[in-house]
Amino acid sequence: QVQLVESGGGAVQAGGSLRLSCVVSGRTFSTYTMRWFRQAPGKEREFVAASGSGGTVYYADSVKGRFSISRDNAKNTVYLQMSSLKPEDTAVYLCAAGDSRMVRFWGQGTQVTVSS
Repeated sequence: QVQLVESGGGAVQAGGSLRLSCVVSGRTFSTYTMRWFRQAPGKEREFVAASGSGGTVYYADSVKGRFSISRDNAKNTVYLQMSSLKPEDTAVYLCAAGDSRMVRFWGQGTQVTVSS
């Protein structure tokens, strides 16, 4: 069973930065499309960013220019660098692994709280 473990969440003031990490177990990390999602209280889970196995990256419009996704295949780790954080970025951030069409595995999430 593939396991995903996120870390790096916390509390930060608006305008601040955080870097989230997600370590994935197993030997096939490099073949996965890795995604970050977030879910705020009372809201649906929403897509944040993706990193394809071939190097392409995608972002939600709400985070373009502020967030950056990257991956280190040697460490089985995907990162989400978040800058210029806003209170509306407050959510549980979840890491997900899968293929180009769907998510197959989810992490438990890490809380990010941005205060004004």
